[in-house]
Amino acid sequence: MALPAFAARALGPPLQPEQGAPARTTCPRRHSRVEAELAASRPGSVAASVRASPPRGVSLGFNSPPLQDKPPKAFSSLAGALRAPLFALLPRGRRRRMHDLRRRWDLGSLCRALLTRGLAAVGHSLKHVLSAIFSKIFGPLASVGNMDEKSNKLLLALVMLFLFAVIVLQYVCPGTECQLLRLQAFSSPVPDPYRSEDESSARFVPRYNFSRGDLLRKVDFDIKGDDLIVFLHIQKTGGTTFGRHLVRNIQLEQPCECRVGQKKCTCHRPGKRETWLFSRFSTGWSCGLHADWTELTSCVPAVVDGKRDARLRPSRNFHYITILRDPVSRYLSEWRHVQRGATWKASLHVCDGRPPTSEELPSCYTGDDWSGCPLKEFMDCPYNLANNRQVRMLSDLTLVGCYNLSVMPEKQRNKVLLESAKSNLKHMAFFGLTEFQRKTQYLFEKTFNMNFISPFTQYNTTRASSVEISEEIQKRIEGLNFLDMELYSYAKDLFLQRYQFMRQKEHQDARRKRQEQRKFLKGRFLQTHFQSQSQGQSQSQSPGQNLSQNPNPNPNQNLTQNLSQNLTQGPNLNSTQRENRGSQKQGSGQGQGDSGTSNGTNDYIGSVETWR
Repeated sequence: MALPAFAARALGPPLQPEQGAPARTTCPRRHSRVEAELAASRPGSVAASVRASPPRGVSLGFNSPPLQDKPPKAFSSLAGALRAPLFALLPRGRRRRMHDLRRRWDLGSLCRALLTRGLAAVGHSLKHVLSAIFSKIFGPLASVGNMDEKSNKLLLALVMLFLFAVIVLQYVCPGTECQLLRLQAFSSPVPDPYRSEDESSARFVPRYNFSRGDLLRKVDFDIKGDDLIVFLHIQKTGGTTFGRHLVRNIQLEQPCECRVGQKKCTCHRPGKRETWLFSRFSTGWSCGLHADWTELTSCVPAVVDGKRDARLRPSRNFHYITILRDPVSRYLSEWRHVQRGATWKASLHVCDGRPPTSEELPSCYTGDDWSGCPLKEFMDCPYNLANNRQVRMLSDLTLVGCYNLSVMPEKQRNKVLLESAKSNLKHMAFFGLTEFQRKTQYLFEKTFNMNFISPFTQYNTTRASSVEISEEIQKRIEGLNFLDMELYSYAKDLFLQRYQFMRQKEHQDARRKRQEQRKFLKGRFLQTHFQSQSQGQSQSQSPGQNLSQNPNPNPNQNLTQNLSQNLTQGPNLNSTQRENRGSQKQGSGQGQGDSGTSNGTNDYIGSVETWR
């Protein structure tokens, strides 16, 4: 297609390469830039005059005059060159497309075209960068300048494989509990398990006075015998996580067998086909869904030894454990769980041999569940078992007539329930707090002499923490759970006192052990040193003189034994014993004034006592 005469005059004669420049090939796009550079190098050329103008392909704006079909005026100066169209240096097909865009004022198409070219340039640059990287790594598989089809496919396959591995790792190992991340323990020091987990001071002021027996909780749990650990699981206290730790994250001679796709694990004693753990993940809900203290104490012995004769039943020790949580957080978490459709209809609530009637325990909803209920409706129900749930599940309900509220006044009933829950909690083998995961792990290990494989993780962000409530609503929740608030304050004080007591006891035992080791090493060193000196002195004397002066063939043996005994009994010697021993030394020195060995021994013992 021939250009009009005015276009030919505007473009001027075709650019010719200078002498020594490469000849034009069949690829006009590749050499368009070369021709432009050649034209720019000529003085007074159009390309040299528009170097400071906007980039090619970009219009001058909406106020620029449209293209005219008439030929432009001839120019001979630099000012005339500045009025030349910018796309005069573009190839013919590109000039036509830009001419259409300028005539139609299609700014959207122009932006899309520029964006496409920009993305293509970025992709091309990225391709060269990746090819350079993989050329350094894989050698002949890739090259910096050019990549063949096989290397492109290999690069894409490696990138997809990396993304797939990242997705699988995040799915299998969400968080720091991944078994693959345990290798970090070899390179990083073990964190202090006693650090403050709730951003509060490690030292606190106790509010309650507990005896040494209440603070020292060390259970002689015989896993090979007949003892049994019973886990009392209260709703929304983190009991599911702790229950999984008991069956999957504890060091045992015979670990629990957990199969993929099954919630329950088989936890048998070593060499026996009998379980040592009574919990949701070992025996299931054998006494009902989330059975409380009243149900478990009457149900567990019957379930474990129900098939045996009463005379053949072993004398078992049932060690009860549980986990508590802040009442406000637990209440909000249960509300969110009920919103999602949870009902716990399978709970039996058996007390005194029978479940409660519908009049004693009415329901708060009429449908199949209470899903989607607002917080106000959840708090307004007077029969909601979420109110003071922790006190109710830890107390002995037979003391207040079970669920019959007409047995005693409400004030007296609340007092009896709270005191019963405190007593049962204090006499439990172990209880932990959701807000102190590391301390919970430490106390359990010290109580049962069983160690966990990986440390517990403290999750500060939960569903309850994401609920934003006003101060008025929080006060009302605390009022609805006033018994739980009192119990949690008591439990937290007892928990932290036990923790500090066990911590101090551990330090004292370690210090005492180091002192005993130092005493033993000092005694061995002094005994060896004295024997070497006595042997040297005996060898320097003749055998005849030695026998005539000392009829005992080994006179230093008894002194060596006495020295070692005195060194090991150092702290138990009082001043009277030391004075008596000094007088004996003086008497023996006067009786054997000619014996240099005895005098040297006594002086050595006296110097050791003075140094000590």
